[in-house]
Amino acid sequence: MARKISVKQAINEALDLEMRRDPSVILLGEDIVGGAGAPGEIDAWGGVLGVTKGLDAKHPGRLLDTPLSESAYIGAAIGAAACGMRPVAELMFLDFMGVCFDQILNQAAKFKYMFGGKARTPVVIRAMVGAGFRAAAQHSQMLTPIFTHVPGLKVVCPSNAYDAKGLLIQSIRDDDPVIFCEHKNLYGHEADVPAESYAIPLGEANVVREGRDVTIVSYGLTVHRALEAAARLAREGIEAEVIDLRTLSPIDWDTVIESVEATGRLVVVDEANPRCSIACDVAAYVAQHAFGALKAAPQMVTAPHTPVPFSPVLEDIYVPSADAIAAAAGRICARARAA
Repeated sequence: MARKISVKQAINEALDLEMRRDPSVILLGEDIVGGAGAPGEIDAWGGVLGVTKGLDAKHPGRLLDTPLSESAYIGAAIGAAACGMRPVAELMFLDFMGVCFDQILNQAAKFKYMFGGKARTPVVIRAMVGAGFRAAAQHSQMLTPIFTHVPGLKVVCPSNAYDAKGLLIQSIRDDDPVIFCEHKNLYGHEADVPAESYAIPLGEANVVREGRDVTIVSYGLTVHRALEAAARLAREGIEAEVIDLRTLSPIDWDTVIESVEATGRLVVVDEANPRCSIACDVAAYVAQHAFGALKAAPQMVTAPHTPVPFSPVLEDIYVPSADAIAAAAGRICARARAA
């Protein structure tokens, strides 16, 4: 039975269900318990935004509050995965990946390849991503492209509560390392989510709106901006198809290409900085594999190539807007019709 719950609740529920199902699942991170053993409320914090709140009481001894050393506990989680556990480590903000990137880049991502496919590293690294939370340049970046560049890693970024639960369950069950990106501005977003356990396969995009005139591809928070833009375009007689990638590595190229071959036009929306981004990747792939179907040049709508500003006014401009997405789609549809 489905009920409306938030992305934050869906992630908590996925962790709870997998810990009940599999005793090898453990959680590590800074303050993911928070306050246990101290006077006052037990299990007081549950991480910086309370995502793991309540899980310590349900699974005593399996949530490990770690020192403030990402290199230590991410390395420990990767080592535990190599030894048969299924750790879920919370990196808090993905911006902190620089402290522990060697463990991810040169260890977790390489074990399977270097040991001829015999090694398994079923570790999930959860981390918050994205701007719009007034957290300044060191806590607001969309660094997903850095991880998609690394062979051996899987990268997931859900846009809603239903996908967050199903994708996280699948990520925990996966035998490869997964970087699970949670947009902090989506934690309160609610959707219908079944109470029972279910898994969404990695590498399958979701067509969240069908259309015939232009394909809009996105992931995470900007999926909602793309849907808003599509609604505006529809009032102008332009029907946009919106694709939520959900998984950034692997990417569901078949769904993207099939859509572009039908519409002939592509707009890619990405909150990451434009250089070497997911937007660049998708636009280049489509240009290479579906050039004959294109009626206009692919368009990218991204953040500017600057750090995330702290100023609320500037930060709101920084994240791709529905207006910018609609304008890009409208331009290429107008050009094609004029031609």
